[in-house]
Amino acid sequence: MNELLRLLDSSNVKYLLNEPMKNHTTFKTGGAAELFVIPNGNDELSSVLIECSNLGLVPFILGNGSNLLISDDGIKGRPVIFIGKGFDYIKKLDEETLEIGAGTNLTAACRFALNESLSGMEFAFGIPGSCGGAAFMNAGAYGGEMKDILIRVNHIDMNGNIGCFEGDGLDLSYRHSVYSDGGYVITSIVVKLKKGCYDEIEAEMKELIGRRKDKQPLEYPSAGSVFKRPEGYFAGSLIEQCNLKGKRIGGAMVSEKHAGFIINYDNATTSDVVNLIHHCQNVVKENFGVELETEIKIVS
Repeated sequence: MNELLRLLDSSNVKYLLNEPMKNHTTFKTGGAAELFVIPNGNDELSSVLIECSNLGLVPFILGNGSNLLISDDGIKGRPVIFIGKGFDYIKKLDEETLEIGAGTNLTAACRFALNESLSGMEFAFGIPGSCGGAAFMNAGAYGGEMKDILIRVNHIDMNGNIGCFEGDGLDLSYRHSVYSDGGYVITSIVVKLKKGCYDEIEAEMKELIGRRKDKQPLEYPSAGSVFKRPEGYFAGSLIEQCNLKGKRIGGAMVSEKHAGFIINYDNATTSDVVNLIHHCQNVVKENFGVELETEIKIVS
């Protein structure tokens, strides 16, 4: 890490030392990152990845932190690379096609599409996270998913090489993409939308955000749905049937509004959240024989 620091200093790439990860996750938990690197675009990202590869370091790639639980001990021994402002942009490639930087907020991209009277992203309005993260996990809601609009994803591999996947090569399925197995850093996505009516698009977005506010505990820090949908069931329903709404461990609580959410109710630690996740999994397994698989990524 010291050698990487020296190289970062010589190249003027911005970085922070001992950066609290609770400031970079929607759960608002997690210890400090020993080294937090903030590349300003593709060139700096590529150079940092090359140096990490040369030094045998495996970086942790961070976007909006909306689907993550970071250990209370933080991240040590490997750099965290933040895909942020240097990757926050939207540009039109043609009348119905947008290239969107991986660091762009997903809701901001939906608003851009609305202003251009482009339909197709309505389902994503209000999903917390970045566009890169949404492509990474094929995010979806209310009958739509990124698979419906993604035509290409641009990336840089861990050796600093620029490339992309498109079409079937994206291997998109439920909460999965070709990127799920690692080895690449998403830098931008390309989506194909359709010309629509501004008022109709806006009305659908307002309806969906209203449904989110009614049914989801948006007033508390969380990472959205904790568990993937088990085949033939709904995770939240199973948890609710086990009378786990309101169940607390430390400062973490199963939401009383939506049992599929665990919230940071009162200064929770990551350990509190993880223990509550395991408790829900065990109780659901005992009562229904169903294994609940986490949708969020737990980084220890």
